[in-house]
Amino acid sequence: MEFSEKIRFVRDKLDMSQEDLARALNLSFATINRWENAKAKPIKITQAAFDAFCQSHGIIFDENAGR
Repeated sequence: MEFSEKIRFVRDKLDMSQEDLARALNLSFATINRWENAKAKPIKITQAAFDAFCQSHGIIFDENAGR
């Protein structure tokens, strides 16, 4: 799953807007929008924060699935 798809999946699963997710991650709306529209990817530290956020909400992405 591409990172942009993960953003959309998490937002849909948690019924959050881009603005809600941005607030939860202490990021700007524009950052979430660029991620979701595949215009940018997160740096390692923000990727880790997103992963921790997902894990704390019971959302786990298996990067090895389908291999």
